Amino acid sequence: MAASPAAPPTAAPVGPLVACTVADGIAHVRLDRPEKLNALTLQTLHELVAVAHRLRRDRTLRAVVLSGEGSSFCAGLDFGAVLRRPAGIVAAFVPRPWRGTNVFQEACWAWRRLPVPVVAAVEGYCYGGGLQLALAADFRIASPDSEWSVLEGRWGIVPDMSGVVTLKELVGIDTAKLLTMTARKVSGQQAHDLGLVTELSADPVAAAHDLARELAHRSPDALAAGKRLFDRTWTASPRRTFARERAEQLVLLLGANARAARAAAFARDGAEQRPVFAPRTRR
Repeated sequence: MAASPAAPPTAAPVGPLVACTVADGIAHVRLDRPEKLNALTLQTLHELVAVAHRLRRDRTLRAVVLSGEGSSFCAGLDFGAVLRRPAGIVAAFVPRPWRGTNVFQEACWAWRRLPVPVVAAVEGYCYGGGLQLALAADFRIASPDSEWSVLEGRWGIVPDMSGVVTLKELVGIDTAKLLTMTARKVSGQQAHDLGLVTELSADPVAAAHDLARELAHRSPDALAAGKRLFDRTWTASPRRTFARERAEQLVLLLGANARAARAAAFARDGAEQRPVFAPRTRR
């Protein structure tokens, strides 16, 4: 991506509980309820779905950073607020046939549907639904003293916001069962040791933006293809995975962004140049 004057941040028209700004192709999405440790309400879930779906349509987008305002990423579901709306719970619990997810699940899984890398920056509490939101990101950068818990076990329930899928991708079945059944709290350092956290940082938000900028210098088509390839073949047979590899690679090889990457890598002066990429070709 060519160096250019920094574009002023633009605010996406989302609701009062989720803030979103986009600058230089990087969206920063923030849970914005710091006085309640960013605990999730039904409105928050709907806003997360709305902003993820809106960002998915932006072909100039390069990466997303997810974080929470204030001292914590997210303390989980705000049961007090949610239980005051039983009709809303029922409506949100019903899956949409065309997506296969309900609102609770889509609030997390929508970030997996984005064709760009998503980086969660975690400080403070990362409990319950907050943990499931963080696990739905492609990468997680956390402070060593952050606190992680599959907290649903404390309330006599199980994770149901896509957390079963994302947990089993990252840890062994015994660890997934242990975290789910005990609701045990672990530090960011322990979460990293278990495989839940990608990197540790004293300033997760800054580190997440550094990673997002690094990713933004790669072909947006290759980033999207890489995400699709791993997400759709992680548990597939080798034969199916090889077929998917070929299909993705053929499209990339014939594309303008791969040509731009090759041209920059083999610049005549011997120094690798930063390529100028076109917008992503697929949503």
